[in-house]
Amino acid sequence: MRALLLLALATLGGCATLYPTPKVEVAEPTSALPQVQPAPQVNNGAIFQASQYRPLFEDHRARLVGDTITIVIVEKVSATQKSTSSVDKSGKVDAGVTALPFFSSNSFNRASATGSASNTFSGKGTTENSNDFSGTITATVTGVLPNGHLLVAGEKQIGVNQNVDVLRFSGQIDPRAIQPGNTVASAQIANVRIEQRGRGQQADAQAMGWLARFFLNILPI
Repeated sequence: MRALLLLALATLGGCATLYPTPKVEVAEPTSALPQVQPAPQVNNGAIFQASQYRPLFEDHRARLVGDTITIVIVEKVSATQKSTSSVDKSGKVDAGVTALPFFSSNSFNRASATGSASNTFSGKGTTENSNDFSGTITATVTGVLPNGHLLVAGEKQIGVNQNVDVLRFSGQIDPRAIQPGNTVASAQIANVRIEQRGRGQQADAQAMGWLARFFLNILPI
């Protein structure tokens, strides 16, 4: 019984520790309700009200908490690194004795030494990484910084049959980067966090079985 219990604990440990799902730190929450604007104490009768200002001759653009904005995801990152090195070194030494005092010249016919050494090294390495992500998501303004920048976050879930595709996004937008139509490209957003994951039969089919993960976790090779 004890051996079975230890085997069960090892199996659970192997399933939990091997290939953990990487976590993307998307800003929470991914939605926000508009802030309640307090009623002005004095009604001056003017058309312009600072707390509810919306330009009359401008396309709708996100400004306040709770407003929505369309994010066009255009992330394309590519990096390549190559390195090559080579070392070639060689040396040769010849030495001999032809004559010495009190010895005849024929005594040193074989008194010679020859040595040679060589060292050759060559190395080559290449690293390449490419990432291409495109899509569209409508996010919600979750906060407004003192400098006017907008903190946005959004989430989209699409379920088809037994599969669910989840897309989450968060970042910081400079209002000057917002294009007509209330859209902005993700390449112009700071602190971007993008997460796309699937849940359901397709995601389970791509995962490794628990028994294979167990043996990969305990095997020394």
